[in-house]
Amino acid sequence: MTDAHSYIFALSFAAALGCGLMAGIFFAFSNFVMRAFARIAPAQGIAAMQAVNITVLNPLFLSAFMGTAVLCAADVAMALMFGSGNTAYLVAGSALYLLGNIGVTAAFNVPMNEALAAVDAGQTDAVQIWKHYLDKWTFWNHVRTITALAAAAAFTLALAGNPVIST
Repeated sequence: MTDAHSYIFALSFAAALGCGLMAGIFFAFSNFVMRAFARIAPAQGIAAMQAVNITVLNPLFLSAFMGTAVLCAADVAMALMFGSGNTAYLVAGSALYLLGNIGVTAAFNVPMNEALAAVDAGQTDAVQIWKHYLDKWTFWNHVRTITALAAAAAFTLALAGNPVIST
Protein backbone atom coordinates (compact mmCIF):
# COMPACT_ATOMS: atom_id res chain seq x y z
CA MET A 1 0.00 0.00 0.00
CA THR A 2 1.49 3.35 -1.02
CA ASP A 3 1.54 6.35 1.31
CA ALA A 4 -1.26 7.95 -0.71
CA HIS A 5 -3.37 4.83 -0.38
CA SER A 6 -2.68 4.73 3.37
CA TYR A 7 -3.99 8.29 3.60
CA ILE A 8 -7.03 7.37 1.50
CA PHE A 9 -7.69 4.43 3.82
CA ALA A 10 -7.39 6.63 6.94
CA LEU A 11 -9.60 9.34 5.44
CA SER A 12 -12.19 6.75 4.39
CA PHE A 13 -12.22 5.20 7.85
CA ALA A 14 -12.64 8.58 9.55
CA ALA A 15 -15.30 9.64 7.02
CA ALA A 16 -17.24 6.40 7.61
CA LEU A 17 -17.20 7.06 11.36
CA GLY A 18 -18.22 10.70 10.90
CA CYS A 19 -21.07 9.84 8.54
CA GLY A 20 -22.23 7.11 10.93
CA LEU A 21 -22.16 9.53 13.86
CA MET A 22 -24.17 12.12 11.95
CA ALA A 23 -26.65 9.46 10.80
CA GLY A 24 -27.18 8.52 14.45
CA ILE A 25 -27.76 12.10 15.53
CA PHE A 26 -30.19 12.76 12.70
CA PHE A 27 -31.91 9.40 13.30
CA ALA A 28 -32.54 10.34 16.93
CA PHE A 29 -34.27 13.54 15.84
CA SER A 30 -36.31 11.77 13.15
CA ASN A 31 -37.25 8.82 15.33
CA PHE A 32 -38.13 10.34 18.69
CA VAL A 33 -37.00 13.91 19.39
CA MET A 34 -39.30 15.63 16.89
CA ARG A 35 -42.12 13.21 17.73
CA ALA A 36 -41.72 14.12 21.40
CA PHE A 37 -41.77 17.82 20.57
CA ALA A 38 -44.98 17.24 18.58
CA ARG A 39 -46.64 15.75 21.69
CA ILE A 40 -46.18 18.83 23.84
CA ALA A 41 -47.99 22.14 23.59
CA PRO A 42 -46.90 24.13 20.51
CA ALA A 43 -45.49 26.97 22.63
CA GLN A 44 -43.35 24.46 24.52
CA GLY A 45 -42.32 22.69 21.32
CA ILE A 46 -41.28 25.98 19.73
CA ALA A 47 -39.30 26.95 22.84
CA ALA A 48 -37.64 23.52 22.99
CA MET A 49 -36.63 23.60 19.33
CA GLN A 50 -35.39 27.17 19.62
CA ALA A 51 -33.21 26.01 22.53
CA VAL A 52 -31.92 23.03 20.51
CA ASN A 53 -31.08 25.31 17.59
CA ILE A 54 -28.97 27.51 19.86
CA THR A 55 -27.35 24.65 21.78
CA VAL A 56 -26.37 22.67 18.66
CA LEU A 57 -24.03 25.47 17.62
CA ASN A 58 -21.16 24.18 19.74
CA PRO A 59 -17.58 23.23 18.87
CA LEU A 60 -18.03 19.48 19.31
CA PHE A 61 -21.09 19.16 17.06
CA LEU A 62 -19.76 21.58 14.47
CA SER A 63 -16.41 19.74 14.43
CA ALA A 64 -18.18 16.45 13.76
CA PHE A 65 -20.59 17.89 11.18
CA MET A 66 -18.16 20.09 9.26
CA GLY A 67 -15.12 17.90 9.96
CA THR A 68 -16.86 15.00 8.24
CA ALA A 69 -17.44 17.24 5.22
CA VAL A 70 -13.72 18.09 5.12
CA LEU A 71 -12.83 14.40 5.40
CA CYS A 72 -15.20 13.55 2.53
CA ALA A 73 -13.76 16.25 0.29
CA ALA A 74 -10.16 15.31 1.11
CA ASP A 75 -10.86 11.60 0.64
CA VAL A 76 -12.43 11.96 -2.79
CA ALA A 77 -9.73 14.42 -3.89
CA MET A 78 -6.97 11.99 -2.86
CA ALA A 79 -8.75 9.07 -4.54
CA LEU A 80 -9.17 11.01 -7.78
CA MET A 81 -5.55 12.23 -7.75
CA PHE A 82 -3.86 8.97 -6.80
CA GLY A 83 -6.37 6.38 -7.90
CA SER A 84 -8.13 3.81 -5.82
CA GLY A 85 -9.92 0.64 -6.77
CA ASN A 86 -12.80 1.99 -4.73
CA THR A 87 -13.00 5.53 -6.08
CA ALA A 88 -16.64 5.08 -7.12
CA TYR A 89 -17.64 4.27 -3.52
CA LEU A 90 -15.61 7.22 -2.22
CA VAL A 91 -17.19 9.62 -4.72
CA ALA A 92 -20.65 8.27 -3.89
CA GLY A 93 -20.10 8.53 -0.13
CA SER A 94 -18.71 12.03 -0.40
CA ALA A 95 -21.51 13.21 -2.69
CA LEU A 96 -24.17 11.71 -0.44
CA TYR A 97 -22.78 13.44 2.64
CA LEU A 98 -21.91 16.76 1.05
CA LEU A 99 -25.20 17.11 -0.84
CA GLY A 100 -27.52 15.22 1.50
CA ASN A 101 -26.22 16.62 4.76
CA ILE A 102 -24.31 19.85 4.21
CA GLY A 103 -26.43 20.90 1.23
CA VAL A 104 -29.81 19.97 2.73
CA THR A 105 -28.91 21.57 6.06
CA ALA A 106 -27.87 24.83 4.39
CA ALA A 107 -30.77 24.93 1.93
CA PHE A 108 -33.62 23.76 4.15
CA ASN A 109 -33.01 23.12 7.85
CA VAL A 110 -30.99 26.25 8.69
CA PRO A 111 -33.39 28.69 6.98
CA MET A 112 -36.29 27.00 8.76
CA ASN A 113 -34.43 27.23 12.07
CA GLU A 114 -33.73 30.91 11.48
CA ALA A 115 -37.40 31.55 10.73
CA LEU A 116 -38.45 29.65 13.86
CA ALA A 117 -36.04 31.74 15.95
CA ALA A 118 -38.13 34.80 15.06
CA VAL A 119 -41.41 33.20 16.16
CA ASP A 120 -42.95 34.29 19.43
CA ALA A 121 -44.63 31.20 20.84
CA GLY A 122 -47.58 33.36 21.92
CA GLN A 123 -48.35 34.86 18.52
CA THR A 124 -51.70 33.97 16.99
CA ASP A 125 -50.34 31.86 14.13
CA ALA A 126 -47.71 30.03 16.22
CA VAL A 127 -49.65 26.74 16.17
CA GLN A 128 -49.83 26.70 12.36
CA ILE A 129 -46.19 27.76 12.05
CA TRP A 130 -45.12 25.01 14.44
CA LYS A 131 -47.13 22.30 12.63
CA HIS A 132 -45.68 23.33 9.27
CA TYR A 133 -42.17 23.50 10.75
CA LEU A 134 -42.46 20.05 12.35
CA ASP A 135 -43.61 18.39 9.14
CA LYS A 136 -41.19 20.10 6.77
CA TRP A 137 -38.13 20.10 9.07
CA THR A 138 -38.61 16.43 9.93
CA PHE A 139 -38.95 15.48 6.26
CA TRP A 140 -35.61 17.12 5.45
CA ASN A 141 -34.09 15.54 8.54
CA HIS A 142 -35.18 12.12 7.23
CA VAL A 143 -33.26 12.96 4.04
CA ARG A 144 -30.18 13.82 6.11
CA THR A 145 -30.52 10.58 8.10
CA ILE A 146 -30.79 8.40 5.01
CA THR A 147 -27.99 10.13 3.10
CA ALA A 148 -25.60 10.09 6.08
CA LEU A 149 -26.26 6.38 6.58
CA ALA A 150 -25.86 5.67 2.86
CA ALA A 151 -22.60 7.66 2.85
CA ALA A 152 -21.32 5.63 5.82
CA ALA A 153 -22.23 2.45 3.92
CA ALA A 154 -20.40 3.64 0.79
CA PHE A 155 -17.24 4.42 2.78
CA THR A 156 -17.53 1.06 4.54
CA LEU A 157 -17.82 -0.73 1.19
CA ALA A 158 -14.73 1.15 -0.02
CA LEU A 159 -12.86 0.02 3.09
CA ALA A 160 -14.03 -3.58 2.68
CA GLY A 161 -12.40 -3.68 -0.74
CA ASN A 162 -9.22 -1.98 0.45
CA PRO A 163 -7.32 -4.18 2.92
CA VAL A 164 -4.91 -2.43 5.26
CA ILE A 165 -2.18 -4.98 4.53
CA SER A 166 -1.73 -6.01 0.94
CA THR A 167 -0.72 -9.59 0.23
